[in-house]
Amino acid sequence: MPLDSECFSFTPSVGIRNNRSTINQNKFWFGVHHGRSLGMSSEDVIEMPTGSQTITPAGYGFSTPLKRIVQDSTAGYVKSLGTDSVIDVIQKISQSQTSVSLVYDENDQVMGIFTERDYIKFSTKRAKAKSEEESAEYLVAPVSKYLTPRSKIQALSATSTASEAVGAMAQSSVRHMVVADKVSENGRLTPTSNVLGVASMTDVMRVVQADERLSLQALADKFPQISNPINRYREQLRSSGNDKANNPETASRDIVRVGTSVLSAAFVAIFFSNSPWLHDHADWAMIAIFCLGYIGIIFEEVFEFNKAAIALLMSTGLWITYADYFGEGATGVASETVLHQLSEQLSEVSDICFFLLAASAIVEVVDAHQGFKVVTNLITTKSKKSLFWTIGFLTFFLSSILNNLTVTIVMVSLLRKLVPNEDDRRLFGAMVVVAANAGGVWTPIGDVTTTMLWINGQLTTIPTITELFLPSLVCLVGSLAFLVNQVQEDSSLADSMLPEPSDLAPRGQLVFWAGIASLLTVPIFNELTGLPPYIAMLTGLGAMWTLTDAIHLGEEDRDNFKVPANLAKLDVAGILFFLGILMSIGVLDKSGLLKQLAIFLNENLPSQDIIATVIGLASALIDNVPLVAATMGMYDLAEFSSDDKLWQLIALCAGTGGSILVIGSASGVALMGLEKVDFLWYTKKVSIGAAVGYFAGIATYLAQYAILHGGGIGNLIPPAMAATDAIQSLPGLF
Repeated sequence: MPLDSECFSFTPSVGIRNNRSTINQNKFWFGVHHGRSLGMSSEDVIEMPTGSQTITPAGYGFSTPLKRIVQDSTAGYVKSLGTDSVIDVIQKISQSQTSVSLVYDENDQVMGIFTERDYIKFSTKRAKAKSEEESAEYLVAPVSKYLTPRSKIQALSATSTASEAVGAMAQSSVRHMVVADKVSENGRLTPTSNVLGVASMTDVMRVVQADERLSLQALADKFPQISNPINRYREQLRSSGNDKANNPETASRDIVRVGTSVLSAAFVAIFFSNSPWLHDHADWAMIAIFCLGYIGIIFEEVFEFNKAAIALLMSTGLWITYADYFGEGATGVASETVLHQLSEQLSEVSDICFFLLAASAIVEVVDAHQGFKVVTNLITTKSKKSLFWTIGFLTFFLSSILNNLTVTIVMVSLLRKLVPNEDDRRLFGAMVVVAANAGGVWTPIGDVTTTMLWINGQLTTIPTITELFLPSLVCLVGSLAFLVNQVQEDSSLADSMLPEPSDLAPRGQLVFWAGIASLLTVPIFNELTGLPPYIAMLTGLGAMWTLTDAIHLGEEDRDNFKVPANLAKLDVAGILFFLGILMSIGVLDKSGLLKQLAIFLNENLPSQDIIATVIGLASALIDNVPLVAATMGMYDLAEFSSDDKLWQLIALCAGTGGSILVIGSASGVALMGLEKVDFLWYTKKVSIGAAVGYFAGIATYLAQYAILHGGGIGNLIPPAMAATDAIQSLPGLF
């Protein structure tokens, strides 16, 4: 049977996801075309495995870049001027093989597009003419009066694929997409876009089907002994599956999976065997479980296991080992004492989890009502260096009252509209990470580590704000002063897609200020009532819930503005990660292992100042949540009271030290995902600047502490010398 286009076709399944149109290239239907059947049943519908490209090579078929399509279709449009009459433009289109005209102004800049949809609108207006003379006036009117203006043109970049083009056309209900060298995030032409052509649905499918016919012929040549095209395709799937299995990356993943399975089975067997070795070495078993879990968390992207799952399993393994095997009196069953300790630890951890849950929900509700427009309206500068400082300080103060991860996501989303250049945007995004981490330190509701110390009584509200604000600010200024030298002034901000400042709707203003009030009154509630902070935050969430229900009462199409819809957006996995980590650290504390670590550090490092500094440097590599949680278990409140210098330094160092490497904080990890920032780029461009701010912040805190607590600057010399010696003796850290 010949493989011609009349009897054999592929029908792609089109899907829309995250406001981006995509084609599912993994499903094809072999069917009937032009009434000629291949004689296949429903069983002949087959699926290609995800990620496989066995039918059409990369760069062809549905992965064809639009640049190739517009080149093959001779650009896909006719050129007209805005002053040309409608009848002349229609004549140009009818004499060509296209159905659209790009309309240019006197400066040879695209001012709009004239398609059949515009012609229909034009004809509708012309049909209402009251006389032949008036009808003729329509025909000689300039086309600029009836075109789709540049600001409303749907556009894709030259590197976009055919699948993206088909999806975008389906989503926008259009048959043509303008192709340019660059477009904005929302699919519009920028002032500096260079239009390469127009891709129509016909052009796209012509190229795709031509490529697929060649691919089908290639399968026929590869498997001449197989007559049925479906069976050829299935044989190709088997062949590609074998190739994939022999791929080194696949092999390494299989090794990880097998190794993990064997290790898990070994641990389960040891637990249920009631091994005497486990009774005798329960402390080493707990250390091993913690280290293995930590490795899994650090290398989450390598092992492809979610860190929340690893943290929960680690927590369970540690508590089982402690309850059933740790200590001389262990009987293989948890004692009443251990059950009481477990309940006590869960109570402490729940405080933090409920606090984060309520705070994140409030921020989501505010964002749903576009409340952050109050912030974006303040940004008007077109100088890149001025914008760099403005965004830095804005992020710094926002992260002091909002979760710094949330602020990072909001500001990076804003940068996508403000900074069109990708290299500049990465640097601005890195600055946001530094500013968010510094800003979260000096208030109890900013960074999660400060919140942990505050909830557990190591810090109180007023001293935290008054004594950590200046060091945090110096950390920010020191880092930004170093990083701003990499910003090169040019006119690229002219391409900004941020809309002109506009007034926020009254409802949005009400929700914004209500949300801010809910967050800001948490410390006040805690001071006045003595109740835990999470009660205040849950109260604020309840107030916001009632407010939004009242505002949108009876509006059935406004459910996405209410709290239940925004609760669905929360990072529940992140909250479960905190739960697992804090429960793990808690059992290490109950067992006394953390106290032994504290004794070791005290014996080998000259002062608590150096210990806090080393913890901050470690937080650049290791998540600061478990680090701070471990420190809370290492040092007793009876020995180091609330607002002791040790606790304040730990809050400062753990919060700002995570900026030194991109993997050192949740904000940095978010930036990696949002802007595709890699580890080496961040290390080369940002790490030194972040370290400058880190050490400047520590020096400022020590100087401030010496002045406020007597003795003056002279007291800084001995600890400074000790710090230098300690850091020089730890070359492995650098």
